[in-house]
Amino acid sequence: MQPRYSHVFFDLDGTLTDSAPGILNSCEYALSHMGLTIPRSELYAFIGPPLLDSFTKVTGSREKGQEALRYYREYFSEKGLYENSVYPGIEGLLARLSEAGCRNVLATAKPLVYAVRILEYFGLDRYFAHMGGADLNGPVRSKKGVLERDLAETGANPGDVLMVGDRSDDVNAALDLNLACAAAGWGYAAPGEVDHATFVCARPADVADLVLS
Repeated sequence: MQPRYSHVFFDLDGTLTDSAPGILNSCEYALSHMGLTIPRSELYAFIGPPLLDSFTKVTGSREKGQEALRYYREYFSEKGLYENSVYPGIEGLLARLSEAGCRNVLATAKPLVYAVRILEYFGLDRYFAHMGGADLNGPVRSKKGVLERDLAETGANPGDVLMVGDRSDDVNAALDLNLACAAAGWGYAAPGEVDHATFVCARPADVADLVLS
């Protein structure tokens, strides 16, 4: 039986891995160097959207936002990247899709250089036919930009793609590009944030069932 979608694009943070500890620790490290204190519970808003935008908003200027981002990367590249864990069921999902002939594609707004290290660290890289992510300092840093580049580099037909992500950025970018989107209900979305996705999946296994049905 042919899979319902030949290409499945995956977000990383909040979809494949529970990366909150490392991201929040990195944010606190950066903000402390900027003389700012924000309750940890409010820092979850930093997971998903481009970090420069989030830091610019809280520091009040793009210049200060860039400085905060440099501090963030100082911590994240050495420690925060590994303060992370794979969600239960994710490896099984990736393996099922790969065995069925689907092309798994990474589509993260995290800089690709970090994303690849994370997938290699957890041994998930072997399940991916292509890895896409944001530029560390280049022009592509939004989820829509990453998806556009993944589509171009894989040659995938939009009608054959399912995007799997946990935040509104994932859903909105996918829908803007006429991609079906499955919201990862186990991630970091606030209640109601991703209800407008094409599908809402409560567990990783539900994504496999959807694609292979």
